[in-house]
Parts: sequence; C-alpha cells; structure tokens
Amino acid sequence: MSLETVVLVVDEDDALTERLAATTSDVAGPPGADVALVQVFTEAEYEQARTSLGFEPDSEATPDAIAERSASVRTLVDALSADGLDTRTYGRLGDESDESERIVALTEEVDADLLVTGGRRRSPAGKAIFGSTAQELMLNAPCPVTFVRAG
Repeated sequence: MSLETVVLVVDEDDALTERLAATTSDVAGPPGADVALVQVFTEAEYEQARTSLGFEPDSEATPDAIAERSASVRTLVDALSADGLDTRTYGRLGDESDESERIVALTEEVDADLLVTGGRRRSPAGKAIFGSTAQELMLNAPCPVTFVRAG
C-alpha cells in the first residue's frame, strides 16, 4: 500500500500527543506522506479557544485558524516537521455525537490512505453511555485506521 496522505486526529492529552506524533512519523515518514491534522471542536470549546487565543469577538476566526494555533497542533506540527513531513491543519465544528462523522468526512475529502487516532482504555459501561469516537472511526473510515493507545 502506498501512503500519500495520512489523517491524524489531534488529542489534547500531552502524553498521547507525543505517541501520536511518533507513530505518525514512523508510518508516514518513509514514504514521505503528507499529514492532515484534524481537530474537532464543540461550540463551547471553539468559543473558549477563540477567547483564550485573543481573537477579537467580531473577527472571523475560522475553525482552521483556531486549530492552527492550538498548543497540541503546534506540538504535532513541530514534531512532524522535524521528521521532514509536510502538514496541513483542519479545524471542524461539531458536537460530541458527530465528532467521528466530521473526521470521516475530512478523511474522504483529502482522500486519505490512513487514519491515525488515539484514545484511552474505557470500561464497557463508559463506552455504552458515552460512545467511542475511536470505535466509530474504525467502523466507518474509508481507509485503514491505526489506533494509538494512551500509555
């Protein structure tokens, strides 16, 4: 399989971010694939990020612009760039119930060859009550999915 584009789902957990960057570099680096970073914000997260990043209330701060300035994205871009990978950042608005749909849509939009995502171990009850974005991605992504478990 030839890798040209890898979609990497951004996670706010610093330890997981490091593991996601390392895994993505290991997989995407040798073929020199482009990496599309995607961060999905709820409306509340988006507004909080707009405020904390100093965007004026009447300015047009797109989800892409907010994602580009997020600390987790900057960490990933720095790590992947140091490994010689080209990145592009995408921000999406959604709610917790459609986060996986937003990610799958981007994966289709950029014609990704691989999706890299991470997560934490959860109890069966936790999955049933809150759902599992990673599980939804594995079932619905149009390409193979690499899951990176938090340490």
